Amino acid sequence: MIVWRSATGIIAALTVIAFVVSTYIVGIDEAAWKAGFVPARLSGLMAELDAISLPGFLTPLTAAFLHSGFMHILFNMLILLFCGRFVEAALGWERFIILYIAGAYGAAAAQWVMDPAAALPMIGASGAVSAIFGAYAIGFGKPRPLVQSPALNRFLNTLWLLAAWIAIQWLIDLMAAMEGTLIATPAHVGGFVVGLLMFGILHHNVMTRHRNATITIAEERPPR
Repeated sequence: MIVWRSATGIIAALTVIAFVVSTYIVGIDEAAWKAGFVPARLSGLMAELDAISLPGFLTPLTAAFLHSGFMHILFNMLILLFCGRFVEAALGWERFIILYIAGAYGAAAAQWVMDPAAALPMIGASGAVSAIFGAYAIGFGKPRPLVQSPALNRFLNTLWLLAAWIAIQWLIDLMAAMEGTLIATPAHVGGFVVGLLMFGILHHNVMTRHRNATITIAEERPPR
């Protein structure tokens, strides 16, 4: 697969373009307030800033295209490009986009649940990228067989991945707090959960579609 001709590459390219425009033309502060996700807006605790601000229900997605700095976008895009190509190959580009969007909204929902009155904008693709990383972890990881039941083993592996991700995010949040930096930890966890849960569903649909197509071709093939 040529990455830049894939949904993964297109999303990454659009994100970079949005970063350049928002940082060097519009100004990241103004862009964050107009297109970032502000939980208090969704809760009805904050009036719209002006007529140019995007509707609140769109901001979980638009916020994913904004980043606060070079390292912020670099880290997210590296994970997206590495993990995304495998996940997209397994799901197809349509379902990959669905997963990415669902991750963005799942991240915003988690952030809103934890602090619905938060009045600062949340920006960054970390939530959506966390969904892709969660899908990659559950879909391409090699879990150890802890029990004989495959279903129970998958469940335990999912719990282990979630616990490990929460622990990592907690440590990152702790280090960021020591430096006075705010991290949207609930959003990262929310996106990761979306990836863990949705990969199996989306991948099952792909396998079912391919299986049905194979059966149809076999039925239509004339006997020899």
